[in-house]
Amino acid sequence: MTTEHDNTCREVDFVVVGSGAGGLTAAYTAALGGLDTLIIEKSPVFGGSTALSGGGIWIPNNPTLRRAGIVDSRDSVRAYLDAVVGDRVPSENIDAFIDEGPAMLEFLERTSPHLRFQWCPGYSDYHPEKPGGRPEGRSIEPLPIDLRRLGDDEPLLRPAALATPPGLFITSKDFVALNMVMRTWHGRRTAMQTGVRAAKAVLLRRHMETLGRALIARLRLATVDAGVPLVLDTPMQRLLTDERGAVTGVLAEHRGQPVRIRARRGVLLATGGFEHNHEMRKAHLRAGGRDDYSAASDDNTGDGIIAGQQIGAAVDLMDDAWWMPSFQRPDGINQVLVSERSIPRSLIIDPTGRRFTNEAAPYVTFVHAQLAGGHDPAWFIFDHTATRRYPIGGIMPGQRFPAAWYESGLLHRAESPAGLAAAIGVDADTLTRTIQRFNGFARSGADLDFGRGDSAYDNYYGDPSLPHPTLDVIDRAPFHALRIRPGDLGTKGGLVYNSNAQVMRTDGSVIEGLYATGNTSAAVMGNDYAGAGATIGPAMVFGHIAARHAVRAG
Repeated sequence: MTTEHDNTCREVDFVVVGSGAGGLTAAYTAALGGLDTLIIEKSPVFGGSTALSGGGIWIPNNPTLRRAGIVDSRDSVRAYLDAVVGDRVPSENIDAFIDEGPAMLEFLERTSPHLRFQWCPGYSDYHPEKPGGRPEGRSIEPLPIDLRRLGDDEPLLRPAALATPPGLFITSKDFVALNMVMRTWHGRRTAMQTGVRAAKAVLLRRHMETLGRALIARLRLATVDAGVPLVLDTPMQRLLTDERGAVTGVLAEHRGQPVRIRARRGVLLATGGFEHNHEMRKAHLRAGGRDDYSAASDDNTGDGIIAGQQIGAAVDLMDDAWWMPSFQRPDGINQVLVSERSIPRSLIIDPTGRRFTNEAAPYVTFVHAQLAGGHDPAWFIFDHTATRRYPIGGIMPGQRFPAAWYESGLLHRAESPAGLAAAIGVDADTLTRTIQRFNGFARSGADLDFGRGDSAYDNYYGDPSLPHPTLDVIDRAPFHALRIRPGDLGTKGGLVYNSNAQVMRTDGSVIEGLYATGNTSAAVMGNDYAGAGATIGPAMVFGHIAARHAVRAG
């Protein structure tokens, strides 16, 4: 099994531009529908931002959830999405996601032995307190997989952002337990099980993988079985159209040579967002979020969005992103802060030394509050006990923070809150009062300012050994301050599409032969985020919808 690198194919039924979860799902669906399908990928590796992600999939009522007894009425799902998304996106697109999502996953499981998933129990919806929200969560993830099954394709899978020790593989289910390895027996048991698994994988020479890379590997195996070639190092230059304005194919480049690929049934754009296009970030994103601290694939520079606009496509949600509190390490890697914001003995302040929102809120919610208030820089404050109990920024409990973090000004420490304030340039009295007030909330168990800990989501990454999992006093020196930025997992804005995933013009008409999914399209989640995997889930759903429409179009 090899990934195709030649450019001999010039005419097919269906062209997929991009090899993330949305693109691969679409290619597989199209091929099983009888279409001669081709995937082209800009990068020399495949997987896109999905391969760098947690690989979660948020699709209510999917078969994995049903097997676990998590069953919703359609009305409850619709009520939840109405509460989260509101009227920010077309109602018919939300309906398509609700109705076609379970069918898409049923199709994948039924037709391919490679596509297998598990529920992430307790990984709460991001707004479980809203109508239809579920505290126990609706997110699923791919089962671990031995990458040796990819054969010659294995080295072409996009590498993870951070290397892991040989044999080690951790699922989302494992991750939340391992965060509490110093605090709970469940965490310790999980650590032991993870160690045994790692040793076994090394002994048997398995190349085990989880999360987003596992999802991409499984989808790639399915497309290989379906006979879909994947051509790497082939960036799209523009779309080809006929005299009616319908899309007939793409002009791409392969090894420095132009390649025209005709698509008889259509082109799907699944090229990611514009997160690493500095001009587009400055032109569209809101103040405070224009600098690039994105964790998305470096190849995502808005190619599909630009190509669509060049032929008259409408765009929406261009000022928003899948925001994520982040910090940039001295080596240039952008690291996200997901679990850390829920750990006790920590809080986040603005340049005045005050808290400005619930630190443990969903990451998009948190950064929206940060941007709205202009709270930049923000500082993640934690004490010595926190460093002994919990992982912070990839540094394990008891492990020293790298000297370069201190030398670069990313991280500061001091023996008192006043000393820490002086180090980061905020008012000492204000920071001291902020910590004292927070400590009072920690002792009483109620955050009267921002309700931290009131939501099931807040507590998911908290410390279950404490009476109030996200609240504890900050009182043991040395105190630390880590500078955090408004980062993102990708941009939200993109091409406007209908319930068939067909791209629309600015006048509301359909561009025949053109489809879009993932971050190339305007997010069906609007300005919010329903739950873990509400990026990948819709990308797969609308990729599937696009392919089925292209099949029927013939």
